[in-house]
Amino acid sequence: MKKIRSSLLFVMILTLTMIIAACGNAGNEDVAGEEGGNSGGEKQNLSLLTGGTGGTYYPLGGQIGKIISDNTDANITPQTSGASAENMETLRAGEAEIAFSQTDIAAYAIEGKEMFEGDPIDNIQAIGSIYPETVQLVTTEKSGIKSVEDLKGKSVSVGAPGSGAYINAMQILEIHGLTTEDIKAENLSFDESTDGIQSGNIDAAFVTAGTPTGAVEALSAQNDVVIIPLADDKIDALIKQYPHYSKDTVATGTYNIEADVNTVAVKAMLVVTNDLKEDLVYEMTKALYENTDKITHAKGEFITPETALQGLGDMELHPGAAKYFEEKGITQ
Repeated sequence: MKKIRSSLLFVMILTLTMIIAACGNAGNEDVAGEEGGNSGGEKQNLSLLTGGTGGTYYPLGGQIGKIISDNTDANITPQTSGASAENMETLRAGEAEIAFSQTDIAAYAIEGKEMFEGDPIDNIQAIGSIYPETVQLVTTEKSGIKSVEDLKGKSVSVGAPGSGAYINAMQILEIHGLTTEDIKAENLSFDESTDGIQSGNIDAAFVTAGTPTGAVEALSAQNDVVIIPLADDKIDALIKQYPHYSKDTVATGTYNIEADVNTVAVKAMLVVTNDLKEDLVYEMTKALYENTDKITHAKGEFITPETALQGLGDMELHPGAAKYFEEKGITQ
């Protein structure tokens, strides 16, 4: 009889202990959900492809990744990369989920044009555009280069192979009646380009990135940087032939230049794979465009819902992003 009573007492104590523990865990889960700023679900690890460390994608990607991680059930890990074209191929391969790209390169990927000729990528959709990427033809005062035509016979970095800067360089040379046969073309990253100018190994470089660009800023700390202007008629011809471009300027004071420089720009954007869930992409889009006050990078001021669909053309939005912009009354 005593054994039966002892067993019953043990079972009652064990049951009571389990109930208390369960209640405690439930309370902790509620607190974790509230503090995490999301639904309290399990975090999904996602990779955000950026670009080289000397450009704009990489530092801005770190801040955007933190905003999304802090406000959604996604845990974002930014990664360096060869930028736009390489990013599209990495998304195609399923080796990442989110990427920075120039709008023109993403469009070429979807349409199967330029470097994607005959091999379109069909698993990517847009979140939205974020800021203008300025095409900068960079050199120094001592080079003597004052126009695109002056590049003839010079050693010029036309961007990393397959990069957006490379396509921009080819198109700008074309509008000016030049090809890579007319210059000594080098395929270098932004950091390698400015290091090459600094050392005297190259004369100029095409850099497509948000201004100010880190690599060019570093160059301007020790050299009189010159940004070569594009003539108005050449800008008009370029935009007519390649509508993804728009007029832009490199403002006075940038890299210590003494006057505005006329050039062109494309838009930077965020692209995702189409297998991400609608609710998650909705939350990611909302987190980004409604927390831009937390972005300290100079390009943060350009990231707004009202301009997010500019430059996308016929590119398809991910349903989660489309839902967010529809709620805001913003349409393509």
